[in-house]
Amino acid sequence: MKRVAIKSKKSAKFKSGYPLIHQDDLVHSVQTTDWVQFESGHERIGVGYLGEQHKGAGWMIETDDSDITLETFMNLWKQALNRRRHFFEQLEMTNAFRLFNGEGDGIGGVTADYYDGFVVFSWYNHTIYHHRYEIIQALNRVLPDIKGIYEKIRFESKKEVSNHIQGEQAPEPLIIKENGICYATYLDEGWMTGIFLDQKDVRGRLVDGQACGKKVLNMFSYTGAFSIAAAMGGAYQTVSVDLARRSLAKTKENFEVNGLNPSDHEIRVMDVFEYVRWAQKKGITFDMIILDPPSFARNGKKTFSVAHDYGTLVESVLPLLVEGGTLIASTNAANVSLSKYKQMIEQAMIKKNRPFVEQSIDRLPDDFVISSHFKEGNYLKVITYEVN
Repeated sequence: MKRVAIKSKKSAKFKSGYPLIHQDDLVHSVQTTDWVQFESGHERIGVGYLGEQHKGAGWMIETDDSDITLETFMNLWKQALNRRRHFFEQLEMTNAFRLFNGEGDGIGGVTADYYDGFVVFSWYNHTIYHHRYEIIQALNRVLPDIKGIYEKIRFESKKEVSNHIQGEQAPEPLIIKENGICYATYLDEGWMTGIFLDQKDVRGRLVDGQACGKKVLNMFSYTGAFSIAAAMGGAYQTVSVDLARRSLAKTKENFEVNGLNPSDHEIRVMDVFEYVRWAQKKGITFDMIILDPPSFARNGKKTFSVAHDYGTLVESVLPLLVEGGTLIASTNAANVSLSKYKQMIEQAMIKKNRPFVEQSIDRLPDDFVISSHFKEGNYLKVITYEVN
């Protein structure tokens, strides 16, 4: 196994379990797709690999083995499946969830999601992709009844970003269940499948009645999953707004697979800020507003980033929220801390003279396992407020 030197002043964080390697942690820049042993001086620090991705330059792999073998991956899969036993025991209610969550389950740079017997891998750098067959083989050994496997390539490559690589092909759509509600998913349609599994707990509360009797505005609605959850939980009307043209057909489909009439709800393909201006002129208001924008988005010459513009977004929608209404503010921006995120939201409400009470904070659900040594892996932040 190739040996890679870590700077002595950087070694302590890795000894304590921190998994992410940065270029400035290394004594020399090294390029290899082989598994490597990291050392500081003559002291072994751990094993892992080097592979550039947006987070860093490589990962320590969570193992006591002196080498990385098929057995290493089988052990990590067994641990990951054991952590998710309760999900497998409740498949009649929720049959789509995160099966393996990167560094949280011991290998940074790869995730795997379970969709009603199918598995979707995401590879985040070329090196881990180079070793994909070992990781997949290990999964097949410990979970042999998988129907089929798909992969998403999330690094720069000439390969197709989505591929079916093993077993059966999933039907299109594949109707999965979450909290007893149906959602239409497409496992081989680009990087996305039609649902963000990390929001299952937030949608679960909507299903359980958080939106009951309310009129709900779902901004950046994608395939309308929040709207469907709210409607199934008793919302008397939902309005879904997203700039992407695909959102119209996808949201209609999700209403229909749950036996709901899409015409009872409103789906608008337009810029969210344009919708806000239009709705304000019309005097339209809502009992609940859900904001879940992408970390960064571009519409022509206009750009939106959570880090710089989330406060402005909150300010813009507050005139549409009734007194005593509910604001659900969500982001998956890993570069924005929870404290900064709260500050942006709350300063916007103070600026608009809207008193508020924080009701709950959601982070990643149980299946998105987080490493205790890598807190930044807990990227999801969802804060619910009552706004007066």
